[in-house]
Amino acid sequence: MAIVEVSIAPLLGLSDTSLSEYVADAIKILEKSGLQFQLTSMGTIIEGDLDEILGTIREMHESPYKKGMKRVVTSIKIDDRRDKVATSEGKVESVRKKME
Repeated sequence: MAIVEVSIAPLLGLSDTSLSEYVADAIKILEKSGLQFQLTSMGTIIEGDLDEILGTIREMHESPYKKGMKRVVTSIKIDDRRDKVATSEGKVESVRKKME
């Protein structure tokens, strides 16, 4: 199972600096996918099959173009661990235990 962090930002053609409308559109796509995710203030963390995640990210990346954007930058960070099942929660828990 993969853990992926994604951030999608349209760059040109915005009349103001708020991106929340575009984030909401991307999250709607993600919700329909059925993948487990966590929205954060700086990006979204998605857990699941890597192929499913990447296909969904492609749809999310395309969504600002449907509203007239001419340029979109998408940043993706992938943690694809194959020796055991990893989750976002488990990774945080591991660090917390080591802090005790």
